[in-house]
Amino acid sequence: MLYKEPNALQIRVALDGIEPAIWRRLVVPWTWHLGQLHLCIQAAFNWWNYHLHEFQIGGLRYGDPEVDDGGTEDSARVFDEREVRLLDFNREPGNTFVYLYDLGDDWHHTVEIEKLIAFDVTPQLAACVDGARARPPEDVGGVGGYERFLAVMTDRDDPEHAETKRWCGGHFDPEWFDLALTDKDVKNALKPNVRRRLHQPKPKRAERPS
Repeated sequence: MLYKEPNALQIRVALDGIEPAIWRRLVVPWTWHLGQLHLCIQAAFNWWNYHLHEFQIGGLRYGDPEVDDGGTEDSARVFDEREVRLLDFNREPGNTFVYLYDLGDDWHHTVEIEKLIAFDVTPQLAACVDGARARPPEDVGGVGGYERFLAVMTDRDDPEHAETKRWCGGHFDPEWFDLALTDKDVKNALKPNVRRRLHQPKPKRAERPS
């Protein structure tokens, strides 16, 4: 049996600071550049890609250098995420790096390399193979804001309950995760003008027994 060179990575991406963990397990081509991985992570969590983002790897920052991040002259340079590929970094299983989305809410994601994979045919698209729990709503205010949001949503007597419920689309289940739907989103991640769901799907009403 001939030895095959790896051509994909299995990674686990988890939101920091929230328990139980909100995470996705992804299989991605290792020829992808970080800009493609950014779109994949956005799709996996159904983030809206409305805010700034960056990768932090080995003490360096990678993102879109054409976007002003509001930093100072002393801020570390942001390298072009499109010019570096996953295979350019240390890919040993267990290694981790950071993906940061929304520099206001500061959603830190820890990306862990779980294993290298050798497919018979080099993959062109990513896949989501596992995961758990719904990501927080966009613009909820970071980890602290999300904790407050959950408290308001579970307390119908809270004066902010009705408006908060409307704001999030009328329904939010922190335990919700649909693997088939997420995998479909991930496979479409690189398509131009891809649309995100603005709100979590509402549960279907159970049919009444006849």
